[in-house]
Amino acid sequence: MVNWSSDWKASKSPRKQRNYVKHAPLHLKKKLLAVHLSKELRTKHKKRSMIVRKGDKVKIMRGKSKGKSALVKKVYLKLLKVSVEGIELTRKDGTKRDVRFHPSNLMITEMSLEDKQRKRIVERKKQ
Repeated sequence: MVNWSSDWKASKSPRKQRNYVKHAPLHLKKKLLAVHLSKELRTKHKKRSMIVRKGDKVKIMRGKSKGKSALVKKVYLKLLKVSVEGIELTRKDGTKRDVRFHPSNLMITEMSLEDKQRKRIVERKKQ
């Protein structure tokens, strides 16, 4: 197992940058799941990005599904990927599989504010 080092973040070397992301502990990987907010949410909440959560409505900005909007189905913290409802791949044997998107290819259009901690984060920034 490769040990993780916070010194890799300061390096210019792409190899060390990839190692930083791949072997980072989960509390740091969570921060890498930040997704841009839409212009309306940006002006309303005075924040540019938020960590994506299950239940958020997102718009896909890149790839084959560009322009589609749907709810976040699942967030894969270890893989740094997000799956969205209604967007699936069909395998050769006919079974369906969720398409996993990188957070940089998504934009939050509606936030789920059911979580008390997330509400606090949004309210703290407004003041």
